Amino acid sequence: MPQGDYIELHRKRHGYRHDFFDRKRKKEARQVHERSAKAQKALGIKGKMIAKKNYAEKALMKKTLAMHEESSTRRKVDDEVQDGAIPAYLMDRENTTRAKVLSNTIKQKRKEKAGKWEVPIPKVRPVAEDEMFKVIRSGKRKTKQWKRMVTKCTFVGPGFTRKPPKYERFIRPSGLRFTKAHVTHPELKCTFNLDIIGVKKNPNGPMYTSLGVMTKGTIIEVNVSELGLVTPAGKVVWGKYAQVTNNPENDGCINAVLLV
Repeated sequence: MPQGDYIELHRKRHGYRHDFFDRKRKKEARQVHERSAKAQKALGIKGKMIAKKNYAEKALMKKTLAMHEESSTRRKVDDEVQDGAIPAYLMDRENTTRAKVLSNTIKQKRKEKAGKWEVPIPKVRPVAEDEMFKVIRSGKRKTKQWKRMVTKCTFVGPGFTRKPPKYERFIRPSGLRFTKAHVTHPELKCTFNLDIIGVKKNPNGPMYTSLGVMTKGTIIEVNVSELGLVTPAGKVVWGKYAQVTNNPENDGCINAVLLV
């Protein structure tokens, strides 16, 4: 059992404290004032960071509200049929509101479609080249410094063959090569040990993607055929993308969340 589950277990067995929800409500109510006081007192770079964060939250909220609210200025006044012919410039007048609603609906659909590919970790710490690679000195007098050893976990395909050591620029140690990942399905809340098919995108750059380097935030493709996932047409899904959520070089394994 994970270390932090004893609180949930105790609550399942004995229930909550008699004043738990009351205290929680009061704490949430106080939190707004505490945040405000903190923002007012913060000075220098800390104050700037807090202001920037609050501004981003406010802007996002305003954008969301503006997208959902419908323009109520231009409305059709009456629905009854008018006597006589109406001029050409008035024929499309009643469709104004509907067009606005339709554009809002399209915007919402586009936003949902974009949100479908949102990843669990949107921002990651950039990894410096010195941290990613170790300089290997070569030559008789050890004066040549064009070789690099990758210090992070990598993936190489099943048919991978190394170049001759003399000509190999990027050395990927076999001890840091991984072929399997622990992938968690966010809806099923289950973790599976799946084969890695390839590295789709490393957020640190295309060079790391081509080398197959796996750091936190990397999108990998995994073989999900054993999960029995099917498309609406009834075909079995073979490969799916997942995002790495841990630092594999520290943990000795790859943990990832499936992008559904």
